[in-house]
Amino acid sequence: MDIGSLAGLLAGTGLVVASMLMGGGLGMFVNLPSLLIVVGGTFAATAVAFPGKELKMVGQCMGRVFKNPGQEMVELMRFFVDCRKASGKGGLLALEELAQKAPSEPVSKGLLLVADATEPGALQEIMATEKKAIQERHMVGKKIFNEMAKFAPAFGMVGTLIGLVQMLATLDDPSTIGPKMAVALLTTLYGALMANLAFLPMVVKLERRMEAEMQQLQLAKAGITELRAESSLAIMREKLKAFFPDRDDLDQLLAG
Repeated sequence: MDIGSLAGLLAGTGLVVASMLMGGGLGMFVNLPSLLIVVGGTFAATAVAFPGKELKMVGQCMGRVFKNPGQEMVELMRFFVDCRKASGKGGLLALEELAQKAPSEPVSKGLLLVADATEPGALQEIMATEKKAIQERHMVGKKIFNEMAKFAPAFGMVGTLIGLVQMLATLDDPSTIGPKMAVALLTTLYGALMANLAFLPMVVKLERRMEAEMQQLQLAKAGITELRAESSLAIMREKLKAFFPDRDDLDQLLAG
């Protein structure tokens, strides 16, 4: 779990709620029709803009936002060390069982290919294909959240216009102007909050996550290459440690 992402989201939400409470209470900031326009409109427009196959990836992309890639790298390093120990005792075929426990699909595929004694050149090509597929998935996720960040403020403005029309239709009753104007502006508020507190930060975080996953894939590529070459455990450790040059505790983590 990436504590920073979760803490940032909770802190931002908490500050907004606190400011509302200091200004007179949450009640005046809650309006169901405005929420329906902004939230419903945003997701409806997103469903129109993207095919169902890509929309199914939204949940997976949101999950990546709250993962800690640094810890995943360490776990991946330790996994490859365990794989080398297993292959040293039982040969490359021992990797077939470990492939079922692999932390990711590309690693699992790589281990199975190594167990089948696939040629190094073919391994490199397959890993390159996996890298391209991961990049494409991230680009789709970034595109979806980026478009949602555009749709939310737009539907906020739509709701505001609807509220203004309703207000102008009842100008003969001055007592309703203030409350209806407030409701009209709420949709703009909802749209701005959704875009700037959720969707746009997710776009930025997914871009960083893609960089982290590319590093993980490079680590996986190095580990799989060393397994296929049946390099010594010491050599594998040194090559894996090169991915974390600033950490001094890797010898302890990878020892055993």
